Amino acid sequence: MTVRGLILPGLYNSGETHWQSHWERQFSGLHRVEQQDWETPIAADWVKRLNKAITANDTDVVLIAHSLACTLVTRWAQHYPASRQVRGALLVAPSDTEAASYPLGTHGFTPMSTQRLPFPSIVVASTDDPYVTPARAEAFAKAWGSELVWLERAGHINSQTGYGDWPAGVELLRRLTGDSRFEA
Repeated sequence: MTVRGLILPGLYNSGETHWQSHWERQFSGLHRVEQQDWETPIAADWVKRLNKAITANDTDVVLIAHSLACTLVTRWAQHYPASRQVRGALLVAPSDTEAASYPLGTHGFTPMSTQRLPFPSIVVASTDDPYVTPARAEAFAKAWGSELVWLERAGHINSQTGYGDWPAGVELLRRLTGDSRFEA
């Protein structure tokens, strides 16, 4: 099944060498949801933009989220639980917005949602992510009803920790969507 992919960067957006940017260039049908404020985001604004992107047409979508955008997906699902367009979500390096290690400046992203997601999802977490402990990542995945995939010592799973084009992530996206264009 071909789906429209929405790339959802986290705080500060994803730079040119980030795996999300690589995927956006590599695969047709993947589009970044541009937020108005990447530096001091307001959750309600991000949720509205995401909903606008999801409902822009009748095509089914898969959400490809990194970091704070994982929280965005859970917030969106709380506000729009009846939406049938989302076929799945790849939630990479979820940040714990309640943790002392999380950067200041975001608004409305706490408390962390522990509501089950109404669509299939895969959480990819690192054993040494500075923005979420392994125990919290595991608790989030369980609460959201997500499959949990661990990466050993992968930091925040971004270009700074060696995740540029990230073929193993592409394989997870293919498995989640069943879309053959995502062949690593």
